[in-house]
Amino acid sequence: MKLAGIKHNMKTYSMLINGFINLKDWANAFAIFEDVIRDGLKPDVVLYNNIIRAFCGMDNIDRAVCIVEEMKKERHRPTSRTFMPIIHAFAKAGEIRKALDVFDMMRRSGCIPTVQTFNALILGLAEKRQMEKAVEVLDEMLLAGIRPNERTYTTIMDGYASLGDTGKAFEYFSRIKDEGLELDIYTYEALLKACCKAGRMQSALAVTKEMSAKNIPRNTYVYNILIDGWARRGDVWEAADLMQQMRQEGVQPDIHTYTSFVNACCKAGDMQKATNTILEMKRVGVKPNVKTYTTLIHGWARASLPEKALKCFEEMKRSGLKPDKAVYHCLMTSLLSRATVAEYYIIEGIHRVCEEMVESGLTVDMGTAVHWSRCLRKIERTGGDLTEALQKTFPPDWNSHRNLNAASNDTGNTGASDNDDYDDGPFYETDSDDETNSPAL
Repeated sequence: MKLAGIKHNMKTYSMLINGFINLKDWANAFAIFEDVIRDGLKPDVVLYNNIIRAFCGMDNIDRAVCIVEEMKKERHRPTSRTFMPIIHAFAKAGEIRKALDVFDMMRRSGCIPTVQTFNALILGLAEKRQMEKAVEVLDEMLLAGIRPNERTYTTIMDGYASLGDTGKAFEYFSRIKDEGLELDIYTYEALLKACCKAGRMQSALAVTKEMSAKNIPRNTYVYNILIDGWARRGDVWEAADLMQQMRQEGVQPDIHTYTSFVNACCKAGDMQKATNTILEMKRVGVKPNVKTYTTLIHGWARASLPEKALKCFEEMKRSGLKPDKAVYHCLMTSLLSRATVAEYYIIEGIHRVCEEMVESGLTVDMGTAVHWSRCLRKIERTGGDLTEALQKTFPPDWNSHRNLNAASNDTGNTGASDNDDYDDGPFYETDSDDETNSPAL
């Protein structure tokens, strides 16, 4: 446009900023805003609202509030769209008091709260799993004479689904039906998530049948929820059947689908199928991520094959991925569980993982430190090179904790038990939560 001698106007600038915000490209969004100021144009309400969205997107919420004050000085009247992203951002960050203060500021500015404004506050609370407060906001909404819509109830259902509370999820599902609101794909996703999180797979199947009866097709996200539900139970056959159904229906598996299926294979002890799934992913162009490799390492650890876990760990690093705390925790616990074998690759692996953790500035919590030190005592009762290396990953107050423990001669449960050589608990989540699947407010 500039080369053709055509100048941008406020509308084209707003479109550009909005596009960059949708891409979460905050830097370019702000660069365009600076161009607006440099060209001598006065930002309008739409442009201010977009910049507020950008500040909230990059978690600079206080700056977003300052923009509201700047709007007022420029004699622009904020709208409910001005306040919605701020309310949601504060609530999502756990700053409930600030979210409510902005809500009050909105009212003082002459803006009448809309269903979308209340939904923004409820969404932030639900994302923090503060469901009691979310329901209180719903009650306030009803008292204000504002009728909840499908998004309101679906958001609350999704919050209860994250807690695995199927009773509450079905309660609000019934409300949607009773109030004659539309049941859409997002509503069913929330209900399925609740069923699968609670392990109620038969209920989940009943929900999918109702979806079929209403001609609501199953998308990738729905399949991910179902596969993850079966994976949690280690039912690789049901998970494999769903993978086959996806292909038959032309629904493409994504990284979450494959990771959940790998988890199902690992829990069923079918490491060959898990490995083949990784190969399939690469063939179809889906690159395994940290969670995928963590799941596979976890599987090899459960199978008491730390050498395979180490090999997987090295493959992960060669692919350009950076291990996180969960990976190191899983791998080290696996190595320590076999350390009494005293094979060279295990001892060398422990040293190498310790060095990497120290270089990355990672330390474990006290419970893990206690468990690892107990494993070490089986091979180094009076300390040694391994003990010295491993203790560098322990919390700073480890020595005082150990001295206190020795002084009190406490033989109670201070961490994982001596027999618990490998913690099979869920140290990571395989939920396929994705903001792109969230409905608009």
